[in-house]
This record gives sequence, C-alpha cells and structure tokens, in this order.
Amino acid sequence: MSIQIPDSDEALGACRVAERLHQNGFTALWAGGCVRDLLLNRPPIDYDIATNAHPETVLKLFKGSLATGKSFGVVRVPIDEHWFEVATFRKDHDYQDGRHPERVTFTDARHDAERRDFTINAMFFDPHTSEIIDYVQGMQDLKDKIIRCVGDPATRFAEDHLRLLRAPRFASTLNFEIEPLTAQAIRNDADNIERISVERIRTELTRTLCEADKAGDALMLLDSLGLLKPLLPEVKAMQGQEQPPEFHPEGDVFVHTVLMLNSMESPTLELTFSVLLHDIGKPPTAVLDGERWRFNGHASVGADMARKIMQRLRFSNDQIDTVDAAIRGHMRFMDVGRMRRATLRRWMGAPTFDLEMELHRLDCVGSHSKLDHYDFLCDAQKEFAAEPVLPEPWVNGKDIIRMGISNGPTIGKWKHRAYELQLDGQVANRDEALAQLRREMDVAADSSSLNEQENRKV
Repeated sequence: MSIQIPDSDEALGACRVAERLHQNGFTALWAGGCVRDLLLNRPPIDYDIATNAHPETVLKLFKGSLATGKSFGVVRVPIDEHWFEVATFRKDHDYQDGRHPERVTFTDARHDAERRDFTINAMFFDPHTSEIIDYVQGMQDLKDKIIRCVGDPATRFAEDHLRLLRAPRFASTLNFEIEPLTAQAIRNDADNIERISVERIRTELTRTLCEADKAGDALMLLDSLGLLKPLLPEVKAMQGQEQPPEFHPEGDVFVHTVLMLNSMESPTLELTFSVLLHDIGKPPTAVLDGERWRFNGHASVGADMARKIMQRLRFSNDQIDTVDAAIRGHMRFMDVGRMRRATLRRWMGAPTFDLEMELHRLDCVGSHSKLDHYDFLCDAQKEFAAEPVLPEPWVNGKDIIRMGISNGPTIGKWKHRAYELQLDGQVANRDEALAQLRREMDVAADSSSLNEQENRKV
C-alpha cells in the first residue's frame, strides 16, 4: 500500500504547511484520518498535520493562524481558502471526564501515535519523503479490515467515551470488523455513552447511519455492542414485537426496520431517521385482536415519539418537522385509490411528498413487496406533470366578496370550495367556477332561509 498525493487544493495546501515546517528544521507529518483515507483511495475530509514544533513556533511561522487548543498543542493554520489543524506531538495524562486529559506533555511521533484511538487512525505520512510511518501495525489492520484500539481498549475508551461510538461508525462505513477484545471492551463500557453530550452522540449516530453502506447492519452492530438501548431505547423496544404475517412476512418490527434501512439507496438525514423511527409507535399501541396484532394510531403516536427523540438529540426544528410529517402520514398510502383528486393533488404538492414516497417504497420493499399504491402515485405524477401539481386558484377572496359574502370565515370556506372544484376537474375555467359557486351559494342561502323559518315556527 502506498500514497499518491492528490492534485487538490486541500492536499497541496497541506503540503505547503508541512514544507514550511520542514524548511524551518521541524518534523511535519500528515496524521490520522487523512492517511487512512488515502491508503484506502478515499478522498479525505480534511488534512491534519502533526509536528515537533511547539504551538508558539507554529503561530510565528504562519500568519493569521489561531491557537484554538494551545494547551493541547493545537493551532489552526490558514492556507488560501482552507484551514489546517497543526498539532504538536503529545502524550495525554489523567483523563477524568471521559473526554479531556487533565494535562499533556509534548513528545515525539511514536508516543503521539500511542495515545490515539484506533490503529488505522494512528499512522503518519511524510509528504516530503512519501514515507508512511506506522508504529502500531495500522497498515496490517487496514489490509485485514480490522478496527482495533491502540494499546489497551479499556484505557482508550475510558479516555474518551465517544470512541465507543466511533468504533462502530468506522466499522460500518468502511465495512470492517471490530477486533474481539475491542468489541468486548465496548460492551463492558457501553453505559458510559450516556455521559457524552447529546450533540456529539447525534453527530456520530447520524454519520454511522447515513454513511454506512448498510444502515440496518450498522443498527444491529450498535445493538450487539450494547449501545442501542442506552442511545435509543424506543428502537430497542421494537425487537420481538410481532406483526401480522400476511403484511409482514419478514418478522418483527425491528427486523422490518433493519431491512428498510439496508434498502436505502441515497440516504439523507431526514430519510434515515424517518425509516428508523417510522414504526416506533407500534410497541406502545400493540393489541392482539384474536390472532392478529393491530396497531391503531401507531403513525401519530410514533410521530410524537420521534419528535421527542429528535428533540432529545437536539436536531434542528426543520429536521424534526420533516421527519414528523413523514412518519405521521406514512399510513395514508393505503387510501390513495379512494382519495379525491383535489386531496391527492394537495398532498403531492407538499414539500415532504418525495420523502414520504421513498419511505413508503422502502416500507413495501422491507415487508410484502407490493408496490401498488406507489405505482399508482407514480402514474399520477406523470399525469400531473404537464401542469403544476398545485395550480394558481382561479377564484380569490375578492371574487367571493363581490358575490356578497362579507364574513371572514365564510369567505375562506367558499375559497376552499372553489379550489376543490378546480382541482377535481368539475369546472373547466374561472367562469364555470364562479357560476357553480353562485349556484351553491344560492342553494345554501335558500336552505338557511328555510331553517330560519322553521326556527321561528318552533
């Protein structure tokens, strides 16, 4: 395995940082994730540089640099439009909070590698000599597709509890296996994941599920490591919840969800969490009616639960609202053949409709495989393609007022009725809509007058 420096602005900028340090007599090595990704022929997300130069020296060598973690030897260096993290080789001491060392001492590359999390993330690359520097057998683990802690796994996880989640993320996104001693250490320490800030948990969990080739397998890995229950007890509760076999021959609610996650083709955050949480309302609503399980109202119950989970993890309001809408409406697909044309067109014009369609498709693929309703809506989309899904209304509020209606709520009612006539195709143009509206207003007025007369008689 070897590294060829990419011809990108980021890579060239990282070369310039290392070269300037080298020219001033210091060691300067690319470190960590960028080395791993380049060895795997994956584009690095960023380039970090490790050096024996102390922070004060780095600050002097690079104009505009910022000491973002000076006590830990970290300086951010700007090159053109990119920023690079330059860190002094260090050894960490005395972790107390499961995240930060109480103190650090500056050291050499070997000791710096030994304080890192996993062997595949603890290698260095010298862009000046093209040498790969590996003190921890990271190259071999990379070849064997193994996630292994550097040194003692229990010590590594005690230093930073987030590593409990980083291990399954790397395993899931790289299609690697977690080395047995590392995996057992995660199980032993799994409850400590609750000591991590929800923001850090949210980021790792999202990356794991959205970046994995098979998000369902990633979910099962989290469960096998003892991490699912402390993170998402509502999802854990889906295990063992039976479903009617005629609709769900695949098995329980958890198995169904895993199959759906594994079938995602272009996962977004919103789709991933809509799939993950779409049936969490089933266990609390489950009722065995004779020999059949029923889950009345599980979509609305599940949407409420999903909202609370995503609020707990501090997702944005827009993300929460989108997932809520998709889950809340995921059972309406069974009624598409009976929907009025106006109702169908309004739904298809909703901003979440494409998400709901994909959620429904995955719901079918992960169960009975019948796509009748999905195909019906695809045909409807083609039918409506020649015109806007929600065309401009022919009749507005001023038209209603000119027809003699002055009460505010009543104006809204007649506007809604006019739009229904238009969307349902019951009228061909604005004039027909106004004429039909006038006829219905006259009927309503006659009916109201008759009711008043009857009331007076009483």
